[in-house]
Amino acid sequence: MRIGIDVGGTHTDAILLDHDMTIKAEVKTATTADVTQGIVNALTTLLEHSALDRGQVAAVMIGTTHFTNALVTRSRLARTGVVRLALPATAALPPTTAWPAELAQAIRPRVHLCHGGHEFDGRPISPLDPDELKRVAEDLAAHDITTVAISSVFSPVTAEAELTAADILRAELPHLRVSLSHQIGRIRMLERENATIVNACLRDLADEIVDGFTAALLAVGVRAPLFLSQNDGTLMDAEYTRRYPVRTFASGPTNSMRGAAFLAGLADAAVVDIGGTTADVGVLTGGYPRQAGTDVDIAGVRTNFRMPDVISIGLGGGSLVSERPTVQVGPDSVGYRLTEEALVFGGRTLTATDLAVAAGLADIGDRSLVRHLDRDLVRRGTAWMAERVAALVDQMRLSAEPLPVVVVGGGSILMPAELPGVPMVRIPEHHGVANAVGAATGQIGGEVDRLFLTSAQLTRDDVLDQARAEAVELAVSAGAVRSSVEIAHVDEIHVNYLPGNAVRVIVRAVGDLDLARTPEEAPTWVTN
Repeated sequence: MRIGIDVGGTHTDAILLDHDMTIKAEVKTATTADVTQGIVNALTTLLEHSALDRGQVAAVMIGTTHFTNALVTRSRLARTGVVRLALPATAALPPTTAWPAELAQAIRPRVHLCHGGHEFDGRPISPLDPDELKRVAEDLAAHDITTVAISSVFSPVTAEAELTAADILRAELPHLRVSLSHQIGRIRMLERENATIVNACLRDLADEIVDGFTAALLAVGVRAPLFLSQNDGTLMDAEYTRRYPVRTFASGPTNSMRGAAFLAGLADAAVVDIGGTTADVGVLTGGYPRQAGTDVDIAGVRTNFRMPDVISIGLGGGSLVSERPTVQVGPDSVGYRLTEEALVFGGRTLTATDLAVAAGLADIGDRSLVRHLDRDLVRRGTAWMAERVAALVDQMRLSAEPLPVVVVGGGSILMPAELPGVPMVRIPEHHGVANAVGAATGQIGGEVDRLFLTSAQLTRDDVLDQARAEAVELAVSAGAVRSSVEIAHVDEIHVNYLPGNAVRVIVRAVGDLDLARTPEEAPTWVTN
């Protein structure tokens, strides 16, 4: 048996899956100000409803907003050291350039520009200076900094400079937590560096969150391994999360899309996930979310690590309804206070849920409390929501071929059986907890994103074979059953602006989680 949990802005959902991947129980509880306590509440309710023997739980998968919330609110972020290996190049644009002032102030970075880095073909820009890096270590120690982000020009081509610099800093400061850009971001320097700094400033919080989740499981008597959802639809274990908290970003929409694929039995479709506060629209390709092809802005920081291609708007079950100058729903929302403030629950605030109940789309709360609503207001409000969602689906299409739509989430009650211009709308069973289903059904993945130079000695086929083999090994080392690993995605991009036959290759491999792996066989991640 496995448990999937997803923490949203309004609700925390939990589901129980048996070994045949059949949903045996589901619960939806209110998200609490203390998110960890909300998880305890959801687990307790789920276990009580299912009368499950705690010893039968083989794994718990959680999708969380902890790290995103910390960055957005600029809270609980560690002071961070930043080391860029590039001198004499790149000095014109130092790290954290163009960051929001309040976010930069929250992490108070100690920035060090050092010698090192490589050209696109692996030739060094300048040699590393060990004494220079030892002086960096002295400065970090003097300012009591315990986490550092190291970036280097073209490190996805050759990581030698970053790895060597990390070894030198750790030799001076054994307790130092090191985040390396080639393990987090993609080719472009500034965006990759930004993603690495974000990861570094969250690592202290990652320890706190993982420990809190583990304590929550123990509090309800569950001693199964803990996994967290990544933003590409796969899972990572607790120790991996301590190293790469940034990879949990956008895992909520990703879980919903994966859950929608599982529940609807569709591998290619548009997914509309409507919660209490927002509606997220994305596209499934081969059962996995389509990845964003451009840089992604996170809390005002431009980054380039893998993220799902998702559009979000302020439309959900708790969205406020406005009539001036015309009917509009959202973006403001009562959020997790829906059951206190909506009209159908005895409150005084007109929400999207009230419109849905008045229109006969849903049967929750007390319908008599919305009978007084103007019929024309209800008609125009529900039509506005349907047209807004249909327009977003159309915006996400990459071809003229219309996409079937799967609607999931607790706010799916807002949608009618048909949407304008959409060939098929499916609202599957268990749609309200699709995000938790996505977490529970997650697989283990490995991704390679590197720049290769092809030649007579290293052909295109050689490059692709090498990248596929590396991706498979990464998936297996992360905890996948080797026999189940498959190549889920291959992207080959010729980089015309670089000399030679340069090609960027992105390969993702996925496999089933190896729940039979013993602790001795589990991956051993380096503490730092």
